Amino acid sequence: MDRTELVRVLRAEQVPDALYDIPGVRDIEVQPDAYYFLRPAPDGGWVTGLWERSVDKDVSRFATEDEACQDLLAKLRARPRPPGAGQETVEELLAQNEELRRQAREEVERALREHPPDQET
Repeated sequence: MDRTELVRVLRAEQVPDALYDIPGVRDIEVQPDAYYFLRPAPDGGWVTGLWERSVDKDVSRFATEDEACQDLLAKLRARPRPPGAGQETVEELLAQNEELRRQAREEVERALREHPPDQET
């Protein structure tokens, strides 16, 4: 398996693109706090792992691209998932997003009412 085939498998299994970075094949444009990666090692071979809060964790090294792809696939398949994850429709996800925004706006407004910022005159 190569990186291109790995991305095809991950997408067929509906693994969200935001969970992994595979430079040159599936690059993350806006990096979240944590994601899995597969990349060429600077000294040859391949590495996989979890990038979390600017630190590489759970790093594994492999001689071949196939071995690294198999490892990343196993890591992504084994990751914990919240109940019902991946079952929402796009419409449901958008509605959840709007509800979260509404709640956040209400919390900010309440906090400002309870603790108004100091006004300099």
